[in-house]
Parts: sequence; structure tokens; C-alpha cells
Amino acid sequence: MSDDRLTKLSKLERIRREASVCARCALADTRTNVVFGEGDPDAKLMFVGEAPGEQEDNEGRPFIGKAGKLLTQYVNRMGFRRNEVYIANVIKCRPPENRKPNRAEVSECLTFLQRQIGIVQPKLLIVMGATALDALFDVESKITQIRGQTLMLGKTPAIITWHPSYVLRTGKDSAKEMWEDCLKAVAAIGLETTEDDLLWLPEL
Repeated sequence: MSDDRLTKLSKLERIRREASVCARCALADTRTNVVFGEGDPDAKLMFVGEAPGEQEDNEGRPFIGKAGKLLTQYVNRMGFRRNEVYIANVIKCRPPENRKPNRAEVSECLTFLQRQIGIVQPKLLIVMGATALDALFDVESKITQIRGQTLMLGKTPAIITWHPSYVLRTGKDSAKEMWEDCLKAVAAIGLETTEDDLLWLPEL
């Protein structure tokens, strides 16, 4: 294992420990586990979502429920295993009843994600859903207007797409759009696709 990789792992672990005892907002009172993030610290791709759900809160891992299974389908079809990308959320603790995080919660928690991005230094971010979009970018446009576009977070390009939970709620059309965005990501990091890839859709 390279010294650089060990350094990244050490830095991420230090932040994870800090997050595990965080009490900056009231979500600390209702969480079961802090869901920090997981994956390859040298990942080319980093996926950013909103917040943990019930299953994630119970197990302390991101995207392992129904939305996570859908995300894994996309990741695999892009040519990666889950442990070859990095997956995290804006919010590290589950909001009660899976409600949308409020501005104060995002403000208090965002620094953890920003530090994760700074350590992993992915070639490309895939930003999933309106909460992640609003947290990372100062844009007035809604995600319905900006989905599929590439924005710059500092020097890191970020493709904006649907959250897998939204895809599960809305069905085939949004599933196809999310896959189109994933294909843009594949092309952006220099990987090739086949005609079969262009026609693929996940199981919903």
C-alpha cells in the first residue's frame, strides 16, 4: 500500500472519529449511528447523496437500503465495484422519519463532506439530488433545470443527477436519465462504453 493511500486512510479515519462524537445539531440526539462514508480513498468517482435512511442509520453504512441497491447497479454497470468508488452523504446522521435536512443541519455537517472530498480528490463527483446540489453549489436553478449538467467544485467537475430514491419513486424515465448522467461520468474519466451500455436500464 502506498504512503499516499495510507495518509488518506489515516486522515479519513481521523475525521470519521470526529464525526462519530459530533453533537453540533439535534440529529445527534436521535441517531443510532453516524454514517460517515465508505470506499476507496483513491477513487476516481465520488458519489454524494443527501442523508442516511433507517437501514443506514442502523448499520452505519451509506446507501445499503433500496436506494443503495439501485446505486450499486449503476456503479457496477459503469465498470466499478462499490469498494472502488467513494460514497458519502451531505448529512452524516439520519433526520427523523427521513425528512429533508434543514439549512442549519446542512451548515453544521457540510464541513465533514468537504474534508472528505479534499482528501479523496476524485477525478469526478456525481452529485445526487437537490439537497446535495444546494449544499455544494450556490445556484438558483432547481435540479429539474440543472440535472445532467457539469458544474465545477473548485477544480473538480461534478455531474448533477437524480437521487436514487427519486428514481425509485418516479420510475423508468428518471432511471434512464440517471444512467445517461452516469455515462457522461464514464466518458469524462476516459472509459469506453458499448452499444449494450447505451441501452441498459437498472431493475427497479
